[in-house]
Amino acid sequence: MGSEATIRLDPSDSFSFGNSDTGPLPHWTEPPTGEVPAVLSTQRHDVTPADPSDDLDVWSSFSDRAPVWSDDLPPTGEVRLGATGEQPRQPAVTDVFDEADPSVPVRRGPGRITIGTDPTDERAGRPMPKGRSRSGRVDPSRGTTRPAPATSRTAPPPPAGRDMPLAVAFGLVLAAVFIAALLWKPWAVLAVIVAVVLLAAVEFYDKVAEKGYRPATVAGIAASVGLPLAAYWVGEAAIPLVLFLALAATVLTFVTSTSIESSPLPNTAITLLGVVWIGVLGAFAALILGWSNVAGQPHVGTDTLFLLALGVVANDVGALFVGSAAGRHPLREWISPQKTIEGFVGGAIMTFLAMIVVGASGTSDTWTSTSDLVILGIVISLAAPLGDLTESMFKRNLEIKDFGNIIRGHGGVLDRFDGFLFT
Repeated sequence: MGSEATIRLDPSDSFSFGNSDTGPLPHWTEPPTGEVPAVLSTQRHDVTPADPSDDLDVWSSFSDRAPVWSDDLPPTGEVRLGATGEQPRQPAVTDVFDEADPSVPVRRGPGRITIGTDPTDERAGRPMPKGRSRSGRVDPSRGTTRPAPATSRTAPPPPAGRDMPLAVAFGLVLAAVFIAALLWKPWAVLAVIVAVVLLAAVEFYDKVAEKGYRPATVAGIAASVGLPLAAYWVGEAAIPLVLFLALAATVLTFVTSTSIESSPLPNTAITLLGVVWIGVLGAFAALILGWSNVAGQPHVGTDTLFLLALGVVANDVGALFVGSAAGRHPLREWISPQKTIEGFVGGAIMTFLAMIVVGASGTSDTWTSTSDLVILGIVISLAAPLGDLTESMFKRNLEIKDFGNIIRGHGGVLDRFDGFLFT
């Protein structure tokens, strides 16, 4: 710090790093040229001099396309790299075309799971449309029918309006048949239960098959009908055995198929869903009815079924009228915007009123305690809306309005008895 040293540089001097391949660097006093210095490979005597006209393609060893740095493409499908504005196409590995018509893509782009799809679609999951295999090839075993071009498709007919007089008339007929069976013999009520379960199972398997699944329909319907029969004649101990037989028959159906194209996992699941949802829950009605066969209690089962049916009807009526008049807050909007919290409360109030009326009038010889009727009202108020939401959720996932059309504008048997199954 006591003395300063002065360094004088000759303007002709230049820095060098020995025998570096980069060659001499320009002096910092020289004005910038804006050029990028080329690689001076001629200073190496063991390398063949490069042709300055050759372009260096660093991607030639990887692909004949420009790199794509993200799998998540914008909604418009455009990808821009840097300032060049290049828009490379999506990787060809995700494009599969129909062999019969190479201009028709079977699938394009990265697969994404959305509501209404099966996550196993890309690997023998939800079946492809008729006449086409999972690889995009035409499968002779499925026929050669190809969907009509988009330009030739006609718009679907508008949904039929709800015919309230017809629905009320149909409900009264069902109520008359049910009450007549209750007053006659328990086995007559069992016949009604089995008929409802049979029609509901047929509707369910027919609709899921229409939407692309291939369930073991025969095994599913047989198990659904067999569960209430076995529960009534044998008891609850028969339910696990029938479920095992249903599972065995279902998997045997797919074990004997010719290939993985039978989609055994999702189709076994959809088959057993119908068995549990319709068959097992229907078997509980038969178990309740079985109490009427106990000595000294001839009306326990029939009285309980009558109260359950009355409570479900009251719940539906209360939810309909209160929800239509004052419904503002959806219960589960993504499932059904029409089902509201106000309607749920209105249905519960109507259910409790129905139970109180039954208790006060002495209609039932079995349910005479007010506390028992209140508990039954709570069960119905929770189970019936849950059954209704469950069915609406499945319909939303399948993108259908109703499972059947036995009543114009009001759906089929499964649509009418969804709340009964859960209660």
